[in-house]
Amino acid sequence: MTTNWFIYIIRTNAGNLYTGITTDIERRFQEHSSGKKGAKSLRGKGPLELVFRKVAGDRSEASKLEARIKKLSRSDKERLVAGNLSLLSDNSA
Repeated sequence: MTTNWFIYIIRTNAGNLYTGITTDIERRFQEHSSGKKGAKSLRGKGPLELVFRKVAGDRSEASKLEARIKKLSRSDKERLVAGNLSLLSDNSA
């Protein structure tokens, strides 16, 4: 059985964007929000808002997609959050 991985983007209270991957978005978002098992870079930056999520295939595909998103400019990440999924194609990053 193959587990689906997801890519997600969280916006901090200051407007910064954090990108990550997981198999369970709700659980991972709660971990980030509680500050206990979440990313250290998000601790104390709440309230946090989950602004983007997308099925990303297996772990390898999710990791590649995460790396591609992290290379995008802030304005491109904002366009992605707004729904411009063409930014995720291999030709655009």
